[in-house]
Amino acid sequence: MAILAAAGWAYAIRWAPPRDTYPMQGLSVSEADGPIDWRTVRARHADFAYVLASSGAHHRDPAFAANWAGARAAGLRYGAAHRYSLCDRAVDQATLFMATVPRDNAALPPVARLDFDPRCARRPGRDIVLSDLNTFLNLIEAHSGKPALVRVSKAFDAQYDIGAGINRTLWLEGNFIAPDYASRPWVMWTASDMRRLDGVDAPVEWDVVAQ
Repeated sequence: MAILAAAGWAYAIRWAPPRDTYPMQGLSVSEADGPIDWRTVRARHADFAYVLASSGAHHRDPAFAANWAGARAAGLRYGAAHRYSLCDRAVDQATLFMATVPRDNAALPPVARLDFDPRCARRPGRDIVLSDLNTFLNLIEAHSGKPALVRVSKAFDAQYDIGAGINRTLWLEGNFIAPDYASRPWVMWTASDMRRLDGVDAPVEWDVVAQ
């Protein structure tokens, strides 16, 4: 049993969806992933990278500048993500994101990541959440010049039905099995949050784009 478990784990941490089904594949990274050899990642694995820029209204990811520059220099498509907080004002969050992420016409569309943070107990009503989220999205879209993507967890979507309330491209999550929890089809999918890559010491989130 131990041998089978070890073999299963070894397979799981190297698994990715087939390229013939999902030709465009990449990763999402943050400070938690440590230093990254971006040229190795580009040469052996990825087409694009999403880099965490900010969280809430007060936290800049310390690795953002290095990851942004590294992904760009390696020839990857690159974009910035923000972890949205229900405990901070939408305008303040957008201000932090815009102050952190440079204007860059070559960058991918920005991403708002929606999930429940155990440090934030606030749960506003759906109308308030949708209104505030639209404010945030409109501001970062004006800054980036591109329509944003919304990456929403299963739990967050179950409470707020983001797919029906926000008219933006959806990015869903689910290890190994394509997700179906939103009310609209997804365009991006985080297929694994445990993939190990050459060039990165920590597990990364592995993302694919629907054809």
